[in-house]
Amino acid sequence: MDFFALMQNQVAFFLLIFVRITGIFTMTPVFGSKNIPVSIKAGLALIITYILFPIVFNDTVIIPEHFLPFIFMVIGELIVGLTIGFVSSLVFSAIQMSGQLLDMQIGFGVINIIDPQSGSQVPLVGNFKYMLALIVFLATNGHHVLLSALFTSFKLIPVTGVIFHTALATFMVDMVGGTFVIAMKISLPIIISLIITDVALGILARTMPQMNIFVVGVPGKIIVGLFVLSLALPFYIIFLEMAFNGMYKDVFRLLSFF
Repeated sequence: MDFFALMQNQVAFFLLIFVRITGIFTMTPVFGSKNIPVSIKAGLALIITYILFPIVFNDTVIIPEHFLPFIFMVIGELIVGLTIGFVSSLVFSAIQMSGQLLDMQIGFGVINIIDPQSGSQVPLVGNFKYMLALIVFLATNGHHVLLSALFTSFKLIPVTGVIFHTALATFMVDMVGGTFVIAMKISLPIIISLIITDVALGILARTMPQMNIFVVGVPGKIIVGLFVLSLALPFYIIFLEMAFNGMYKDVFRLLSFF
């Protein structure tokens, strides 16, 4: 192989690594935040690619010279990166989902605020839980684990060696279904307390018809919801640590399906 062919092979290999890292940074928590400029994300992906290139480069790998096969390789690397980022963000999606459910039950359903992380309107309680989960994620060095998974992905899924197995679809469906389970587990204590509050208000409305139950019920449910939410915060932190540990295991399990 002459010098120019070797350089062409190395540049193409570098580009494939960069595409996978870019896909991960597009979807993963913290790194994929929309309030981080695209230039910073691209620069960080380029720096990590520069660091990983001497480690993962394999001179025996032959990059296709034709344009179409190379594009398919680029798409495959991008899908790997996006899938890893998507799986790592499912826990945070479940947290926002639980916040949306709690806001509807407490009475904050008409209140939405702008989340700088996603650039969209999010529920009040959901945004509080999301920001708290993000703090716990960074405090427990979750971003380091994601970077470790990024490096491990190049060991388990070599560049140009992406193969999609049929079990990947079943795994992704189970992961998305697990998102709803996590959302229900997070919101279940507050939902139960609000259901009991509704039952108590119903009994109160029957025994004291002269009382305007709507005037009493709305602030009452807000007080009960916020009180139970404050009581459940320590357990929420413990649950987040368990959920993040499960997320890390799922990310590494995902790598075995390629």
